[in-house]
Amino acid sequence: MIEISELTKSLSSGSHEVEILRGIDLTVPEREILAIEGPSGSGKSTLLGLIAGFDFPTGGSIRLDGVEISRMEEDDLALLRGRKLGFVFQSYNLITTLTAKENVMLPLELRGESAAAQDRARELLAAVGLAERVEHYPAQLSGGEQQRVALARAFAGKPSILLADEPTGNLDSVTGTRILEILFDLNRREGTTLVMVTHDPELSRRADRIIRLRDGRIVDEVRPASGGG
Repeated sequence: MIEISELTKSLSSGSHEVEILRGIDLTVPEREILAIEGPSGSGKSTLLGLIAGFDFPTGGSIRLDGVEISRMEEDDLALLRGRKLGFVFQSYNLITTLTAKENVMLPLELRGESAAAQDRARELLAAVGLAERVEHYPAQLSGGEQQRVALARAFAGKPSILLADEPTGNLDSVTGTRILEILFDLNRREGTTLVMVTHDPELSRRADRIIRLRDGRIVDEVRPASGGG
């Protein structure tokens, strides 16, 4: 579960402070699929990054499965991220010198679970339709295939929470639809809470809930009739 209370984020710009987030209150239950929408500059990616612990808030509280992370030391935060969180970057962020299999194995190896890493990587790459591409490097894969590797890597450590920044943003409509099917299938299989920043109406339509940000505040909340993947 994600529990956010009175969350604020400001950045210095010259002689004044720019408010990015202004008092966000949000609870995301286990297994929920939450879509975050809003115009450019509304604070969507900032909110996602704060939940992931990539940055620290100016004020307020973020709790992941009951653990307060907003003032946690970086080493402890890195350990918690490794245990609880998966993150899908819009630009994939694969390591170019590693094969698809090695990219997916990496989170497990960093956790000292090397023995299980290879089997888990092969299982997940097969689940996303890349069983025949496990030894290929990112440069040998299409954009859609790279995004599938990124999804497999994000699920490798069986995170309780997966965060995704525009998971279909760089993909054509056909590939984007396939990525959504894979994402929701992995959610059902792994029981992972999904929080996704998106402009994709198909993704939002299939979420359990949509929140919309504007000027750093939640201005609307919708539960689509067809939500739940």
